Amino acid sequence: MDSSQANPLKAADNPSLTDEIIRLSPKAHEGHFDELRGHSAALLPHWKTFFEQLEPSGLTDLDQRTQELNRQIRDNGITYNVYADEFGPQRPWSVDLFPLIVSPESWQEIQSGVLQRAKLLEGIVKDIYGPQTLLKEGLIPPALVYGHPGYLRAMCGANFHQRKHLHIIAFDLARAPDGKWSVLSQRTQAPSGLGYLLENRNLIARQFPKAYEQMHISPLANAYRDLIDALKLESPVGPNAHIALLTPGPYNETYFEHAYLARYLGLTLVEGGDLTVRDQKLYLKTVRGLEPVDILLKRLDDEFLDPLELRADSTLGVPGLLQVIRAGNVILANAPGSAFLESPALLGFLPAISERLLGEQIQLPAMDTWWCGERAALDAAIPNLGHSAIKPTYPNGSGHQNYESALGGDLTQAQLDEWVGRITRQPDEHTVQTYIPLAQMPTWLNAFNLNDASLIEPHSYMLRVFALSNGPDSWQILPGGLARIAGNDSGIASMQRGGSSADVWVQSHQTTSDVEVHPQQALQPKELVMRKRMVTSRAAENLYWFGRYTERSENILRLAKLYLENINSEYTPSGPLWVWLEHLCHQYGLVPDGVPSNFDQRDIRHRIFERTLINSLNGSEGVTSVGFNLNAMKRTASNVRERLSTEQWSTINHCIDSFEKDCLKATTFHDLSSSLAIDALKQASSSLAAITGAQTDRMTRDDGWQLLSIGRHIERLSFLTTVLDSAIEMGSLFNPNTDSSGYTALLNLFDSTITFHAQHQQSREIAPLVSLLVLDDENPRSLAWVSKALRARLSKLAGTERNNPDELTRSVTNLQDYDLLRLSCADGFGNFSELRNCLFAVSQSAWNVSDEISARYFNLIHTNEYSVQI
Repeated sequence: MDSSQANPLKAADNPSLTDEIIRLSPKAHEGHFDELRGHSAALLPHWKTFFEQLEPSGLTDLDQRTQELNRQIRDNGITYNVYADEFGPQRPWSVDLFPLIVSPESWQEIQSGVLQRAKLLEGIVKDIYGPQTLLKEGLIPPALVYGHPGYLRAMCGANFHQRKHLHIIAFDLARAPDGKWSVLSQRTQAPSGLGYLLENRNLIARQFPKAYEQMHISPLANAYRDLIDALKLESPVGPNAHIALLTPGPYNETYFEHAYLARYLGLTLVEGGDLTVRDQKLYLKTVRGLEPVDILLKRLDDEFLDPLELRADSTLGVPGLLQVIRAGNVILANAPGSAFLESPALLGFLPAISERLLGEQIQLPAMDTWWCGERAALDAAIPNLGHSAIKPTYPNGSGHQNYESALGGDLTQAQLDEWVGRITRQPDEHTVQTYIPLAQMPTWLNAFNLNDASLIEPHSYMLRVFALSNGPDSWQILPGGLARIAGNDSGIASMQRGGSSADVWVQSHQTTSDVEVHPQQALQPKELVMRKRMVTSRAAENLYWFGRYTERSENILRLAKLYLENINSEYTPSGPLWVWLEHLCHQYGLVPDGVPSNFDQRDIRHRIFERTLINSLNGSEGVTSVGFNLNAMKRTASNVRERLSTEQWSTINHCIDSFEKDCLKATTFHDLSSSLAIDALKQASSSLAAITGAQTDRMTRDDGWQLLSIGRHIERLSFLTTVLDSAIEMGSLFNPNTDSSGYTALLNLFDSTITFHAQHQQSREIAPLVSLLVLDDENPRSLAWVSKALRARLSKLAGTERNNPDELTRSVTNLQDYDLLRLSCADGFGNFSELRNCLFAVSQSAWNVSDEISARYFNLIHTNEYSVQI
């Protein structure tokens, strides 16, 4: 094989970059519009400009950019899970390296047509839940409204106080072979994509900064800000309105987007359980009481919103929410009951409705669509079935006939005949829509491992664009969108079917500096106080356990590393140390019960305990291993994803992924298993140091952070008191001047070896040990310091002064009341009874605080009435 075959990028002798692009990119398949070339053989002007900005490196560094793009996706934790579950793998988001570039002329066609359709859909939903003129005049068949599960009779006559029903609408567009745009579908219930397209922009603009700047790509930020401002303008509260984003939770396939949007827009991310209804008003449960919610952006299908009036088995919604909406006390974006607009059958009736409601002909056409529930439409649809798409009129699981959409061109004659029979028997369940081959855009293939292959390949795509409210009677079209790329030759562009996505660059005749920036009104001090970030009870509980699992992971990691280092050191561990460490490994679930001690089987070939510990480091069967606790830490963190920085989330993922790989190595290479396991624990320890550093230095000191810190301090007190008490009980400190191994190991578990040596050199007396590990309030690993820090966090959370603590704060044991001499003295039986009593008191106070925290801030069982904050 010659070099030209090994590397297609070098197959031509110094051609121009444009010629190279044309050579390496086949034309779109027959019948598809070619986004790269249009109807000519040359590149379209905007693509020519794009590729010219790649000089001087040309295409040679695009593989490196692809690798960097994939790394950023992993580091940012961008996921789209088709089937998300608590323990299932998360699927990384897929985005192509090349953006879809839309010329100003093409965008003008899209923008004007989508603006008109947004006004039209708003007019339809207002009429259907109001005078129902369209039904009375026969412009919409009643079956498409009353028969659709998305029509909610409970919303008829709801008082919207002249507000919009719709605030966010998504339109899926296809480009015909002649280059004209058509509407395939519309999404009004809970349209997705606003977060993913924004992240796509951040990713791709970073890969091509020169092209992005030179081509005058329209920015996205103003549209998002205008949406939020428009929502606040509709609310009686105005600029002070509290906006929350309602999510089904972290196991939803698009949860990343929910958390991303909440963080980007500054909204409170809530689940149904975080909200409650009182006196026909919606409130958020926070650690400070009930806070009113004025505006709710929902990412939840309507049927789950209110178990009292809609789906009774829903645990995702809020009982009584529809009553709040009917009373006009909350703005929902979008209002419940718009899902009937998503039926493909409705597209065929919109031209006539547009003339009736707007007095205008439809500008942006849809595919020819026939609802087979009308006899004339059925007769017209059947002859066209072979080159059409057959779609269900109503959504799956709605009590109607369920089936997947089918393309007539993919069916045999026998199958077509079968479909004709099905449609004829139940015509109203079927909608037929003319099918056109989707336009194809260029996508980049990795140049490695290709033999004389094309590097730029055309793939079919659909374009999703968004109409966003920017005023009581006005709309704007987000200047960009989400291109969904088909993953195979089926012509179906779907992320659920393994497709990819692309950023959408809309060229503007204006430069970025020419774009209008809306003036911001100065906030008053009162408003700044009111906008203090709220912490829901759910978020508070997850932050609390995030802190506990982080601390627990650190503690048992240090324990496992200490055991393996001691068992493999040049000095044979003493019997008491061996028994004590193995007892702790059993107690903390690192090794299952019943595994024989290494002390009885010192031959390395029979070290069952050691081998079991190594094999269990990342296990979950019968053990609460290091890996188990790291993943528990990640799960709690994922529930408060919107509160974590991208870097913090990336560090958590990196820690877990690296530890899993390192543990696999340790269990594969048996001769080096102990050494490799210790290395794995060291690497995880470094990552955990970065995670705890981010918790300490990168998070706002609000109520949520106070509870995170409280969780860490409770966990630390529990661990440290346990290891010290068990060391005393099992004789590891019996005679430290003779056998100092237990003494040294205890300093290691308290992470205080360096501090001890600096203060007490090589002393092995009990008093210096107790002084540093128990009573020293300047050592962050001592019981006194942790207890003092815990009292400070509790006082801050309760809003009390340190010199006037509340009852819960006072319940934490104050070690200043203990005397060093008494704690360091053994009684007549050789036991340190005073010290052990002290340890028991500290441990019990920590667990009592934990129970009280749960009751007071998470379960709310000590409050007769949840107070409403004014």
